[in-house]
Amino acid sequence: MPIYRQVGKIPKKRHIVFRQPNGELYHEELFGTEGFSGVSSLVYHLYPPTMVKDHGKPYSVRPEIAIEDNLQARSFMGFEVDAEEDYIQSRKVLFVNDDLHIGLASPMNGTVDYFFKNADADEMLFIHKGSGVLKTMYGQIDFEYGDYVIIPRGTVYSIHFETEDNKILFIESFSPIETPVRYRNQYGQFMENSPFCERDMKLPHSMETNSEKGEFKINIKKRGLIYPYTYETHPFDVVGYDGCSYPYAMSIFDFEPITGRIHMPPPIHQHFQANNFVVCSFVPRLYDYHPDAIPAPYHHSNIDSDELLYYVDGDFMSRNNIQKGQITLHPGGIPHGPHPGAIERSIGKKETQELAVMIDPFRPVKITKEALKIELPEYFKSWVSSEQQETINL
Repeated sequence: MPIYRQVGKIPKKRHIVFRQPNGELYHEELFGTEGFSGVSSLVYHLYPPTMVKDHGKPYSVRPEIAIEDNLQARSFMGFEVDAEEDYIQSRKVLFVNDDLHIGLASPMNGTVDYFFKNADADEMLFIHKGSGVLKTMYGQIDFEYGDYVIIPRGTVYSIHFETEDNKILFIESFSPIETPVRYRNQYGQFMENSPFCERDMKLPHSMETNSEKGEFKINIKKRGLIYPYTYETHPFDVVGYDGCSYPYAMSIFDFEPITGRIHMPPPIHQHFQANNFVVCSFVPRLYDYHPDAIPAPYHHSNIDSDELLYYVDGDFMSRNNIQKGQITLHPGGIPHGPHPGAIERSIGKKETQELAVMIDPFRPVKITKEALKIELPEYFKSWVSSEQQETINL
């Protein structure tokens, strides 16, 4: 979880009189994502954060399910997702269950004339291509290739890209996205055996207090609908806050891999957790150093979870003919493992330069119509003998 911090002006005690220079009260808001018992921040506004002037007709962005039940290894060409001018319209959900949505976005522009709030889910944006700035009432976060940007649910934000060719893997989590419990001590501090620490977190900076009044459009997502709301005051009218709930970013390049003499199982790559799923980072690392080690992963039966692997860069040692932005789905219930030839190729190798993001949902995912548009239909045959490989279009 993010560390406690104080930014800007706050009163000495919580819930006491705190006045502006003109004598009016600052308006205190408790911002938390799990009622009054979860991680939260106390935020101090110039104006009440409740001044709604108008609202428009909601419209649906609910994903359309194509496959309810799946027991087939599948692969999808992520970079073939259509680019869209608008940020919201660019977000294409590919896989869903009751715990999360997983999708890809290729926005050419950010939130140009509106702000966005996801009232349903924490968001994780993995920046595969592009760079820019995420702006919130807590300040701004500069992001670039390789960054995970974590946005707590309910956070109003605008996103601005410095580039036109942007590729984003995103997760909407219906529970808080956290760092793994086993990396933290009882006080919440990252321990010495953690593959990252507090120094690796990119925290919001350059908080600006905007006192402007007028008409400010906030598109609010709730239960798969976008509700266009118009507020009288700028959502970033905050003078200060303290607490542990705010957006932050962390680069995959700051994840320090854990290695061993023989092949280590995937949990060593874990970067984040939420209810019923985990996110792992596969990064460049030294291979196993036992003299007879087989660096490639062994075949395994993932009975209790689906496995989605998003390929970012490098030569992924257990797969053949993999491209950047490709996603593989290996469903729980059938074994999977390295592609033909991968095990022999790995023997004697000293290191790998692979870069990938793995998402393991512990409940099966459904597959959307958007996903089928970019599917490689013959992927499930890619473990057949080498003689037959030549006839298969991967």
